[in-house]
Amino acid sequence: MISDACPVRWTGRQVVVPLPEHIGLSNAGLVREELLSVINRGATTLIADMTATISCDHAGADAVARAFQRAVIGGTELRLVVTAQIVRRVLAINGLDRLVSIYPSLEAATAARPLAPVPALVPPPGGHGRPGSLVAFNLGTPPGAR
Repeated sequence: MISDACPVRWTGRQVVVPLPEHIGLSNAGLVREELLSVINRGATTLIADMTATISCDHAGADAVARAFQRAVIGGTELRLVVTAQIVRRVLAINGLDRLVSIYPSLEAATAARPLAPVPALVPPPGGHGRPGSLVAFNLGTPPGAR
């Protein structure tokens, strides 16, 4: 667990994981492992609560990106709650704002309707290419996000 002060909260198969004030090289591995652990335990919706996060570097963004990759493969919807502009900027620089729904509050993230499921693995068109290749989808911004 990242912090005993802010435990992971499960409501059915939706889970809220509070993230620390600073996410960087020193703790990005812990953040990544916590998010992956929740995905591996069967969460259908994972809300990474970054409302307390005031700084996040490339290592932190990479931790979120790895969790997103696993979430897509596992059928888990990843949502981020981000309030600090600098954190939004780091996520945007790394392209995560185009892949993951970002909400301005925890209330908005928990109230949002689930996105339609999108298959993560698709067969190659016409039988060419590598079977099971990952395909990126841009589903746009869900209502209430950004």
